[in-house]
Amino acid sequence: MAKSSKSTLEILYLGTAGFVLKSHNRTIALDPYISRPSLWTTLTQPLEPNTALIEQLIPEANDVLIGHAHYDHILDAPQLCHATGARLIGSTATVMVGRAAGLPEEQLVETQGRETIDCGSWQVRGLPSVHGKAAFGRIPLPGDMTAPPPWPPRFYHLKHGLVLNWLVDTGNLKVMHIDSADFIEEELAGMQADIVCLCAIGRHYRPNYVKDVVRLLQPKWIIPCHWDSMMTPIHDTPDLLPQVDMPGMIAEIRAAGCEPVVMPILGKAWF
Repeated sequence: MAKSSKSTLEILYLGTAGFVLKSHNRTIALDPYISRPSLWTTLTQPLEPNTALIEQLIPEANDVLIGHAHYDHILDAPQLCHATGARLIGSTATVMVGRAAGLPEEQLVETQGRETIDCGSWQVRGLPSVHGKAAFGRIPLPGDMTAPPPWPPRFYHLKHGLVLNWLVDTGNLKVMHIDSADFIEEELAGMQADIVCLCAIGRHYRPNYVKDVVRLLQPKWIIPCHWDSMMTPIHDTPDLLPQVDMPGMIAEIRAAGCEPVVMPILGKAWF
């Protein structure tokens, strides 16, 4: 891992499963979620994106990729697209959220996965996946959205829809984004990634989670993500999810022959 912004790729961690990948000529956001309303607000109120915070922390983007359409992955994405002109790329459910939030059709790109989408000089491909059983042994808010949901939504309006693991090919490096606590082995087979952004709570639900990801993708670096509670303000000290064992995950990554890159929220790394 390089230490200079003159390197090939800058990665900014946004907390939850959110990242911004940036080079000198392209910026892609993955599952950007920074508004982070409190637990009380999440349970009792329609969820409003924090427009000023989004524009401050992500001032530019060319494309926004969504792994699945739960609120903690997609709530801020339409506003980011409104502010930057970026395309919103994802499943049918993702596009329905974009329509609900008033994005024009030319900024919406729907995919059912396994197709290569050109993003300037980069290419991206969504690989069909599954959501982990992350809520008392069950998949939270399952199902699809085939019509625009209410906007602003309550958290339960946003079903996950088709889950996608995004492979971003910058031409120099390949980044795989696994934003939920599971994956489909057959979809990852034959793929390769230099960097994997890996949902940390997956270790709690899927045996050999880290080992299988390394066997299938042969990465050099793994960045744990989705380890925080999603409820603390983005500039405050985050809370770990109770299912997360970060020291255990770091040890497992090293035992599998990869370098763990543990990033604080709003931390950056250069590759």
